[in-house]
Amino acid sequence: MVAAAPPPDNHLSVGGRVIQAPERRYNPAGIPIARFRLEHYSVQEEGDRPREVRFRIQVIAAGEAIQAAVDQLEEGGEARVTGFVSRAGYRQGDYRLVLHARTIDIQAAPAETGGPPEN
Repeated sequence: MVAAAPPPDNHLSVGGRVIQAPERRYNPAGIPIARFRLEHYSVQEEGDRPREVRFRIQVIAAGEAIQAAVDQLEEGGEARVTGFVSRAGYRQGDYRLVLHARTIDIQAAPAETGGPPEN
């Protein structure tokens, strides 16, 4: 018997600023599902050159175990979210991604680093 191949990797860890406070709802089974938006800004090296990276991503945190961390999130606060990505919806042609949180680590506010101006 041939062993099944392991599933492909799907793991993302990203730090950033909470730009939309968590909003919690419950699914029909009573499971809490919180949603919030995270904005990331950094300078990464690509092709031996610095590149500014900035993006926003929707985060979904489902289940009782992660809600204590969600309760500590504040708009404007810093956090590192680790989890997996999936499509935001299942309509054909809709390939926006969301980050499904497995862990949320609240971060201390960073020192002023001359980051991008606020929008």
